[in-house]
Parts: sequence; structure tokens; C-alpha cells
Amino acid sequence: QVQLVESGGGLVQAGGSLRLSCAASGRTFSSYTMGWFRQAPGKEREFVAAFRGSASSTYYSDSLKGRFTTSGDRTKNTVYLQMNSLKPEDTAVYYCAARSAVRIVTSPDLYDYWGQGTQVTVSS
Repeated sequence: QVQLVESGGGLVQAGGSLRLSCAASGRTFSSYTMGWFRQAPGKEREFVAAFRGSASSTYYSDSLKGRFTTSGDRTKNTVYLQMNSLKPEDTAVYYCAARSAVRIVTSPDLYDYWGQGTQVTVSS
């Protein structure tokens, strides 16, 4: 069983930055792919980024590449999502998820474990 706990959300003005953290239990870095997703009210859950600790590889949604960066700290078993140049349309609940396979995928249906989510609100 993997437990994920997100933190770092909040209210920020447009153009600002936030860093989200996802602390994972267990040996997630060596065996899992970690994904970031977001869900705005009335919309489907959307892929943001993924991080594979075993290879330190990353993958991003094309629409967010360049503004968002994901990384991980193996010693802390924690994955981060650095969000820069935030826009009001980035407002959503952000989730981290873990997939017990090394292939990076973007469908939320293929992730096995989910955190509780953290709210990010960007004001104009």
C-alpha cells in the first residue's frame, strides 16, 4: 500500500509561483511512476506531469511545459511540482498519484494510488 500526502497549495496572484510537495510512503521511487493531475470544477481530471524516480525522467503536458517542473528527492521520498507564471486558469485541485509500473502514462485511470489533493487558486 502506498500513501501520498500533498501539500503546498494556496492562493496566489497571477504571475506568481507555488511549489507543491507529495510525500510518499514505501519504496515508491524505485518501483513507481509518480504523476501530477489537476481537476477544475466541472472539468475532467487532467494530466499535468509525471516523474519516474528510477531514471529521473520527466514528462509534461504539452500545454504546461515550460511553466511547470516536476522533480523528486529520493532521500525524502518526495516529489515536487514547481509551478511558475501561474494563470487564473491554473486554478484547480492538484493531485499526486502513483502507478506501480515504470512506463509513464497520462490517463488517470492507470494510476493506482492517489493523494487527497491540494487546492491551488490563482487570482487575476
